[in-house]
Amino acid sequence: MRGLLDIYRAQLKTSLAIEMQYRASLAIWLLGTILEPVIYLTVWATVAQSSGGEVGGYTASGFAAYFIVLMIVNHLTFSWIMWEYEYYIRQGLLSPLLLRPAHPIHKDLADNLAYKTLTLVILIPVTLMLIVLFRPTLDTSPWAVVAFVPALVLAFAVRWVFEWTLAMSAFWTTRISAVNQVYFAALLFFSGRIAPLDLMPPAIQTIAYFLPFRWMIYFPAELILGQVSPRDALIGFGAQIGWFLVGLALLRVVWRAGIRRYSGVGA
Repeated sequence: MRGLLDIYRAQLKTSLAIEMQYRASLAIWLLGTILEPVIYLTVWATVAQSSGGEVGGYTASGFAAYFIVLMIVNHLTFSWIMWEYEYYIRQGLLSPLLLRPAHPIHKDLADNLAYKTLTLVILIPVTLMLIVLFRPTLDTSPWAVVAFVPALVLAFAVRWVFEWTLAMSAFWTTRISAVNQVYFAALLFFSGRIAPLDLMPPAIQTIAYFLPFRWMIYFPAELILGQVSPRDALIGFGAQIGWFLVGLALLRVVWRAGIRRYSGVGA
């Protein structure tokens, strides 16, 4: 464990140094993170105002709270690794990573944490600015605020193992863009990023309940918004742990099968 912590410490320093060399890219990526929820927020707030003040129990300020919280949750749980492994495997860049004493997933995780550490410096004041502009109303409770932290960690864990497993499909095909697009379309609809799931048709809500996407993003958001009872929160934690174990098992199987067929060429 001490050796693994030393590896993370060294990799975090390296990742932070690399991220600082791409400040313009950081700004562009962060702008995309902010614009998506702000656009949805504006649209749904306008719909609420034109529909007598609310839609499905959400007022304009309620939508503001939802999408601001969703922006933070989505940012802290997302990864980009499924876009990179196609290039890593095709160009042979995975080979030197396999020679390191730790599994390549640890480098990817350190890179992800370094990026989020840097971008939070900007995301926090942006969040405060959005709060001032849109005046969200947040009806939560102390227990929900405390429960939000482990829910967010588990949401990241679930999303990480599934997206890292998805990235491993590059062992079998040189182009995984279509696979990624299908995944993100499902994530968009079933994680509440377009709209709160309780505004979706009943069929969509039922499907979302039995898929992992809800537990990656929507559950932590609805938890801190005060929309979850303690009993439902426990069910949510159980679902997150269950999906994490499923994703972890799937990751191990796919990694072992993929690495057997990998042959490194190039750099």
